[in-house]
Amino acid sequence: MSTLKNKVQLIGNVGIEPTITNLENGKKVARLSLATNEHYKNGQGEKQTDTNWHTIIAWGKTADIIEKYVTKGKEIAIEGKLSTRAYDDKEGNKRYVTEVIVSEILLLGSNN
Repeated sequence: MSTLKNKVQLIGNVGIEPTITNLENGKKVARLSLATNEHYKNGQGEKQTDTNWHTIIAWGKTADIIEKYVTKGKEIAIEGKLSTRAYDDKEGNKRYVTEVIVSEILLLGSNN
């Protein structure tokens, strides 16, 4: 178990058009939301879908790929790590955000 690391793998559909930001230091960052669906039957045997939304962050060349090829509805697979950060909102309350920082991306299927 000592070889296990902070690693996340997700396959899902892009929920919004990716936001691309070019930073002053020349780096590029892409931000998008990814929907993953889990299908199951409830106690009455009816099909149910549980959708989870994930905030995805990509840097550098991965951000370039997202900028060129990823649009809303596109099915993608990503691998990365979880990152949690804190900030203070407008009212001064501490908020926490968990994001997936992408290390690899795989473009799947077509746009929906």
